[in-house]
Amino acid sequence: MKKEIKKILVANRGEIALRVMKTCKNLGINSVAIYSEADQSAPFVKYADEAVLVGPAPSIKSYLNQDKIISEALKLNVDAIHPGYGFLSENAEFASKVTDAGIIFIGPSPKAIEIMGDKLSAKNAVMEYDIPMVPGLNTAVTDVNEAKESAEKIGFPILIKASAGGGGKGMRIVENKDEFEDQMKRAVSEAENAFGNGAVFIEKYITEPRHIEIQILADQHGNIVHLFERDCSIQRRHQKVIEEAPSSVLSAEMREKMGQAACDVARACDYYGAGTVEFIYENDSFYFLEMNTRLQVEHPVTELISGVDLVEEQVKIASGEVLSDYLNNLKIIGHALELRVYAEDPMNDFLPDIGKILVYNKPTGEGVRVDDAIEAGMDIPIYYDPMISKLIVHGENRTDAINKMIKAIDEYDIVGVKTTLSFCKYAINHPDFRSGNFDTRFVKLNFSDPSILQADNETVKAGLAAIYHLNKMDKIDQTFLPSDESSWRKK
Repeated sequence: MKKEIKKILVANRGEIALRVMKTCKNLGINSVAIYSEADQSAPFVKYADEAVLVGPAPSIKSYLNQDKIISEALKLNVDAIHPGYGFLSENAEFASKVTDAGIIFIGPSPKAIEIMGDKLSAKNAVMEYDIPMVPGLNTAVTDVNEAKESAEKIGFPILIKASAGGGGKGMRIVENKDEFEDQMKRAVSEAENAFGNGAVFIEKYITEPRHIEIQILADQHGNIVHLFERDCSIQRRHQKVIEEAPSSVLSAEMREKMGQAACDVARACDYYGAGTVEFIYENDSFYFLEMNTRLQVEHPVTELISGVDLVEEQVKIASGEVLSDYLNNLKIIGHALELRVYAEDPMNDFLPDIGKILVYNKPTGEGVRVDDAIEAGMDIPIYYDPMISKLIVHGENRTDAINKMIKAIDEYDIVGVKTTLSFCKYAINHPDFRSGNFDTRFVKLNFSDPSILQADNETVKAGLAAIYHLNKMDKIDQTFLPSDESSWRKK
């Protein structure tokens, strides 16, 4: 039975909160923002129809405070809660609490979240559908010596992976048996610290992997469709930086084969909602990696090549609607690229660079989209992920999209913190990326010397010098200037 949704609380912050609220407005649905003390003046808070403070800056006291969030939702007569991504989006306990409170959770069932939230239980669930798996142990490893023997049988190099969580934590590549014991202890320790679960498993390390993921939509009536693939192979520290759709290496036949496999993964856990099935791809073979039971950071590239608003579909599915017929007849429209613009220093191993945004001017133009929730004068808070925005472009083809992205990067002015824009420009301009001949080792193979970005940094310095010059001419306010004097200012 269809349930009417008139008010949605977005249990998240930043650009994804604002992104969800924009679709709410398009659908005539009121939105409620929750915010911490660090975010009280943020754009997503101002955009919402209602906003409520849920706690101090630390996530555990605000955006992860399940009971407080649900309590506020009940006070405001909210019909549904959208978790965005990160924070509580893949927390089965939270999904259960929301449902038990009589509120619609815009996402899958708690059972599906729990099954797919653990890599081992996910592997076991999809086995009956004959989904290709990376060779390895599909059980948790506890005994180091036994694990070492198994690793030798599988053949080095192998990968030790945390059963819970993701983002590269609890993951270690082991080249030979001599370093196995030390790397396993590190993986277990990191997994315990990050996820509270030290379980790890072992699988063969694919030496030249592409990271290909399939977007799926499933309703509560058993209907499942896939919306093509995204290639997310450009990563640093096992975390994505550049994504594109479609992939430059998949044939139409392989795309459909992987798409059907992704739909079977969803069937394996009675999935409904928007979800992403991730695969490792190498030499025309693919292997199941995991399923993310939420909206992905990189969902805009799928929206641009499919013409589908994924947040809108999430809301429709949550209200009980059947998937629209048009979703079965989609065709790929052009090519899309997305850059994650982080406040990180690519010259210093991509370490976060926290500070105040002094100048912030976004690129515009046909086929250019910026998903953000930041303004000039705002601080990059130390409490949360340092992503500033997502820069997305859509072109007629891959070459057109790459050229549009380079132009958009050149027009994107962010002053006050170091960002990953210079690295992203270098990456998409690289011959390997342009040719499509790359894999997840791109940074390791092509970015061993960060000084290659020095030229772009000199351009930034020139821009800062121009700002000081304009200030002296009383053309801009003093607040745009960095607080620390640098050597080039004195020249």
